[in-house]
Amino acid sequence: MSAAAARFPFRFDPAFRPPLALLGVRPATAWVTVTDQDLVIRYGPWRLRTGRDNVIGAELSGPYRWWRVIGPRLSMVDRGVSFGSSTAGGVCLRFGVPVPALAPGGRLRHPAATVTVADPPALARLLAG
Repeated sequence: MSAAAARFPFRFDPAFRPPLALLGVRPATAWVTVTDQDLVIRYGPWRLRTGRDNVIGAELSGPYRWWRVIGPRLSMVDRGVSFGSSTAGGVCLRFGVPVPALAPGGRLRHPAATVTVADPPALARLLAG
């Protein structure tokens, strides 16, 4: 990653820290990094990497109901993925070309990813600019 990388840690609601830690998702293993060329999401053992130019939208969303966002989630409606650690809110990132994230082998691809970072407006501004 370049020296100009911006890293956005996930926000963790205290009630969800223990169950997420069982999945390997902790503050030390969950972040979004943006460089001039790449977007990388790390959420415990899950990873999503795509070119920054593949991000065609970044919209603030939330607050959420816990059962719809906490943990790694697949939307059965649009195949979007959510990496959630807080109900307070996040950013929905839309991709021009769907990307792999949840399933090994890359066969399941996602047109969008929602992330519950600590500073959603800053991430959305960076990707919109």
